[in-house]
Amino acid sequence: MSVTGKQVHDPRLVSPDRGVVTVWSDIGCPWASLGLHTLLSRARERDVDVLVDHRAFPLELFNKRATPKGIIDVEVTAIAGLVPALHWRQWIGSEAEYVVSTLPAMGAVQAAKDLGVGGLRASNELDSSLRRAFYERGRCISVHAEILKAASMCPSINLPALEHALEQGQGHATVFSDWHIADSPLVKGSPHFFLGDRYEAHNPGVDYHWTAPPGEGFVRFDHYDPTWADTLLDLVER
Repeated sequence: MSVTGKQVHDPRLVSPDRGVVTVWSDIGCPWASLGLHTLLSRARERDVDVLVDHRAFPLELFNKRATPKGIIDVEVTAIAGLVPALHWRQWIGSEAEYVVSTLPAMGAVQAAKDLGVGGLRASNELDSSLRRAFYERGRCISVHAEILKAASMCPSINLPALEHALEQGQGHATVFSDWHIADSPLVKGSPHFFLGDRYEAHNPGVDYHWTAPPGEGFVRFDHYDPTWADTLLDLVER
């Protein structure tokens, strides 16, 4: 974690709005979902109205494969065991119903940024709803109908406008654009949090390691320090 003096002003990398937190992540990344849960739940406790500008860090495009279920299962087990407030559980559906791609879901989050759909607030609500659908309810968020079901639970979303946007392919191109932008030394992975040039942290608060290469070993999640969220929120309030 670092409070930084780096001159990160490029709107392709961070939101130009001084009070908006930019987060590069993949919805299918358990570490990103932990970080966002920590930030948003702490913001609610402190009554801080934080806006999040979600940028796509599409792991399947970087890795040229879907993220293996076995790796996600191990990470989910380790994280949920140390942070039970997440209410995550193992995948409850059949393997045939498992999420094969998170690109459609991330595209929908980008499409929701349109002011006619709801803007940043709607986009953040949809991102959170999709993560809950995946990690808590075992829903296949690769599927269009599941994305709309998650969107229907978001009070700030104009659902007909989102449906129309997705039918027109809106958001999909942005995921690919973000992928190319994220191939930058400044974006270190999923998740990476920025607040302009005042704060940046990759996977903040986490102390863990794999006992063997991913896919072979297990995650040893030694410690989680959620106070990074307070550091970030203090800066948001200034």
